Amino acid sequence: MKDVFICDGIRTPFGRYGGTLSAVRADDLAALPIKALIARNPSVDWAAVEDIYYGCANQAGEDNRDVARMAGLLAGLPIDVPGATLNRLCGSGMDAVGTAARAIAAGETELMIAGGVESMSRAPFVMGKAESAFSRSAKIEDTTIGWRFVNPLMKAQYGIDSMPETAENVAEQFKVSRADQDAFALRSQARYAAAQAQGFFTGELVPVEIPRKKGEPLLFAEDEHPRATTAEALAKLRGVVRPDGSVTAGNASGVNDGAVALLLANEAMAARQGLTPRARVVGMATVGVEPRIMGIGPAPASRRVLEKTGMQLAQMDVIELNEAFAAQGLAVMRQLGLPDDAAQVNPNGGAIAIGHPLGASGARLVLTALRQLEATGGRYGLCTMCIGVGQGIAMIIERV
Repeated sequence: MKDVFICDGIRTPFGRYGGTLSAVRADDLAALPIKALIARNPSVDWAAVEDIYYGCANQAGEDNRDVARMAGLLAGLPIDVPGATLNRLCGSGMDAVGTAARAIAAGETELMIAGGVESMSRAPFVMGKAESAFSRSAKIEDTTIGWRFVNPLMKAQYGIDSMPETAENVAEQFKVSRADQDAFALRSQARYAAAQAQGFFTGELVPVEIPRKKGEPLLFAEDEHPRATTAEALAKLRGVVRPDGSVTAGNASGVNDGAVALLLANEAMAARQGLTPRARVVGMATVGVEPRIMGIGPAPASRRVLEKTGMQLAQMDVIELNEAFAAQGLAVMRQLGLPDDAAQVNPNGGAIAIGHPLGASGARLVLTALRQLEATGGRYGLCTMCIGVGQGIAMIIERV
């Protein structure tokens, strides 16, 4: 098995639902970080890229015709560079990176692009076909997030809890209080604000030009989702599942738009292309959990990847844990024996502040972990996230 290295990575700023990036098609959005990789690495023979793996959870709108392939073509890669779109819902972007790494490790490929995209703002409404001739019934389904075209057997056997409902389930089952959730959310926003003020994110963002009817294009250069808040303001928010619930808009991740791309290679190919390896992909693992408590998935996934790689949690200098909800983030940390305010967990804020464009978030975690290791001189990073319908995914990288 060959060592696999991440040589570069970049992302768009993440936009709010209906925000600045809502004017950008999903396939165009997907192409932007690939274009940036091309511009940043002029020594690379891009015809040597053997495949593009992109995560995308929706694939019902402008991302419907294999968005990885479309992104490569739109970005200007040679026409013979193929692409495949992966869907593991929220874990899609991380799975794309891990799958590309496995292909390189196996010796089947040498140079790959991996990442993910999601335009949740532009996710369409869809309608199923009539089930009988001359039917006059029609049901519109929203593809932005969550269940649609529900299988009655799935509903009967496992339930079809919405994402916020699964977070309430986790909060109840693992005894995570509303006050603790709000404190977690406030830390995420504060850590992001501090990192942003220090310029941490500048190196991982490619600005997006947004055309306007008059004047010069708008240059969208910073994440749009973070917001200033206080403990008092968070405490006033009502539950999104039920009025007395603990999951609120303030302690949950956002509905967002964004794209991420990373460049992976084995050592020999990196040398031939003039690339500098920045991190080694140590391993990746996935698990299944009860769909009704999908948020707990990162705990067993992290344990599994640590076991498979022969490592210990204490070796991880940074842990990028996707903050789908504060409730599940806290439950996972406690299951792993970490304090609620662990300094190495999301030190620059997480998805509650940055946002969570489903297919892109996993690749964003890997990119941010890499850059944090470089900034601090750390060696190992653990990236992990929960996944709808009850799964977890985790990856370990090593700075080189």
